[in-house]
Amino acid sequence: MNPADLFRALANERRLQILDWLKDPRAHFPPQVDGDLVEDGVCGVFIAEKLGISQPTLSEHMKVLVRAGLVTPRRIKQWTFYRRNEERICAAKAAMLAEL
Repeated sequence: MNPADLFRALANERRLQILDWLKDPRAHFPPQVDGDLVEDGVCGVFIAEKLGISQPTLSEHMKVLVRAGLVTPRRIKQWTFYRRNEERICAAKAAMLAEL
């Protein structure tokens, strides 16, 4: 667990918003043709649209979240789907609390 990657991921409002939406994807995203919202994750296209940003900008945000281990990507056909890594998020919370 690299603390710098974790803090970089959490230091951006858009990335925090993405993590919040991915906590309950069915409440925040429409059904997908490919991939289950919970099991497979949310398609990056839907996340970018909801944030009102371009695909390349979303890719940068997701790269930071993946590097920190907070989300996991999954390729289905030509799309990348993202879901929260709850185990890593819990570990990150515990590590931050331990530092306080």
